[in-house]
Amino acid sequence: MENKNNPKIAVVVPCYNEEVAIGNVIKGFRESLSEFSNTKIIVYDNNSVDSTIEIAKQAGAIVRQEERQGKGDVVRRMFRDVDADFYILVDGDATYDSSLAPSMLKLAIERQYDLVNCIRKEVDSEAYRFGHTFGNKILTKAVNMIFGNYMQDMLSGYKVLSRRFVKSFPVQSNGFDIETEIAIHALQLQCPMGYIVGNYYKRQDGSNSKLNTYRDGFKIVKLIIALFRHEKPLIFFSLIGIMLVMISLGLGIPIVIHFIETGLVPKLPTALLAVGIMIIAFLCFTIGIILDTVTKGRIENKMLAYLSHKVFDPENNGDVYEKE
Repeated sequence: MENKNNPKIAVVVPCYNEEVAIGNVIKGFRESLSEFSNTKIIVYDNNSVDSTIEIAKQAGAIVRQEERQGKGDVVRRMFRDVDADFYILVDGDATYDSSLAPSMLKLAIERQYDLVNCIRKEVDSEAYRFGHTFGNKILTKAVNMIFGNYMQDMLSGYKVLSRRFVKSFPVQSNGFDIETEIAIHALQLQCPMGYIVGNYYKRQDGSNSKLNTYRDGFKIVKLIIALFRHEKPLIFFSLIGIMLVMISLGLGIPIVIHFIETGLVPKLPTALLAVGIMIIAFLCFTIGIILDTVTKGRIENKMLAYLSHKVFDPENNGDVYEKE
């Protein structure tokens, strides 16, 4: 570990065709983080066809490349390759306020937060499209309902992450749903988190958003459903089981009543269908119980991986494990 006044900081910037903005992003973070002398700015280019790479190099950043297309693939590569005490993950479009970085870092260091998220405050009316604002609120609410009511502005692309968070995070996403996965990982492990409100600016002229409101929103919804099934299988399959039980009872109760009254079963196919649906419902409950046991074991392993990494402690030269 580094000296307590000199933690290793990595500003990691995923980029795709950001020649208009990337130079200002690098300059802004270099100036704002001047008090943190052990800081590296690393730009990961994702198959840009403009001058992003050349401009980033001229601005003094370390430039690496990831050929798999998608922000999730870029973040996966970053987290695997870069070693630091704290990671500042920020988009390369100059929409975030680089002057907030020292405050976010100090909050993470002093309170030993694993995640400090920048809650975006709209400065320009053109910064947010209505669909993105509405979708962000809905998706954040959905994730909080499922995994715990602690996350704010889940889709913000400006975060400070600790080493133990990054190195225990098994990235599965490929695209812009990576922010959703980061949020769920933090909620699942009950990581200590903090927030800072920061200005969110519109893109510079000539810079185009890579987001598609409906396509990326649909992907995030699919990810939430998949993660709900993956991380909360007992609840997920129990809900399906309850729905099937209700359908089965709706089909079967009239037949049972008719049988009690007359001794006849007038709709044998419907009766067989009701029985079949009830059997499937009980299979869903069984699957949920089995997968819940598997999930608990997997979460325990993720927690052990999380705890295996040392915490930067400003009062003990960066290493809490050496305390008497």
